[in-house]
Amino acid sequence: MSDISLVTALDRLTEEIRTKFQHDVDRSNHREQIIDRLFEENKALRHGLLQEALTPVRTGLYRLYDLTGREAARLRDRPEDDGHVSSLLEAIAAEVAEVLARTGADLLDVAPGEPYDAARHRATRTQPGPAGQVLAVVAAGFHQGERVLRKADVVVGEAPAQADQQRKDG
Repeated sequence: MSDISLVTALDRLTEEIRTKFQHDVDRSNHREQIIDRLFEENKALRHGLLQEALTPVRTGLYRLYDLTGREAARLRDRPEDDGHVSSLLEAIAAEVAEVLARTGADLLDVAPGEPYDAARHRATRTQPGPAGQVLAVVAAGFHQGERVLRKADVVVGEAPAQADQQRKDG
């Protein structure tokens, strides 16, 4: 075999090895992409299942938060209450809000005077006042990031003409 044909054979063999090696690298990269995608899908699925499992727990905690908050407000204005019971109930409501926050459900920041927003608020009733404005918060709302988990129950103002018409109709 001549030196030229030996060099040609070596070049061909080198190219075949390089091609095979690149093919193996490409396959390995593809496997890594699949593993990464499956990992992310699994993580998202587990997060969704966890959130679904937390739904009944949150529902119970919402009710407990509402109950303790209502009772604290009711007792705060009674002359026979020395402030201890209402303070205790307010502390329990705050602790329930903390537990909800650990599940990802944070209190919505809702205050009287802000515009009514159907995406964040549920109008429990209307009364005379500035139209389309939150007049009072009846029950707190909760959110997880941008997603509203439970709308805040609010009293919404209506224009005096609307209030007069409702009284005539009612």
